[in-house]
Amino acid sequence: MDSLTPPTGGRPTGDAHTYGMPLARLSLTPEAGHGPLDGAWRPRCDALELELPALVGSLDPGRGTVTRVTVGAAAWPDAPLTVSAPDHVIEVVLSDATAEEHAISLDCGTTGRWELLVIPPDEPAGTADRLLTAAADPWSPLSAQRTLARVEDGLGRESTEARRGP
Repeated sequence: MDSLTPPTGGRPTGDAHTYGMPLARLSLTPEAGHGPLDGAWRPRCDALELELPALVGSLDPGRGTVTRVTVGAAAWPDAPLTVSAPDHVIEVVLSDATAEEHAISLDCGTTGRWELLVIPPDEPAGTADRLLTAAADPWSPLSAQRTLARVEDGLGRESTEARRGP
């Protein structure tokens, strides 16, 4: 696909030279989530202004319009203070908190909030798939950082066992 072709499943545009980001790579807990996470998101790049509209467009509109997001400043050092989404502008709050480093909080005004693990764009596909699955477990009590650490620790153990052999 080139930059002139709209992505499959994307919204058609009236201008053949307009490109929209593909649908977000996202895994959400079922409605009955009981953990600190509502799922995971794997952006394709570290340009929040490009990735955020696709993410917001993938969320259930019944939970309200995303008006503000909080992200880790270390993970998104070049993030703008606002991002344009269809029909509204989203305020971006940068946090220095370590807990926010691999997470994004999406505030929907007074109607709700989404807490998602952010999987780095360069994460290997196998690890990313494990993280998408683990973060969408509605019964998991793990935070974003603990989910990331547990999956990476499990992969380290698998690698060591594979080197040892049967």
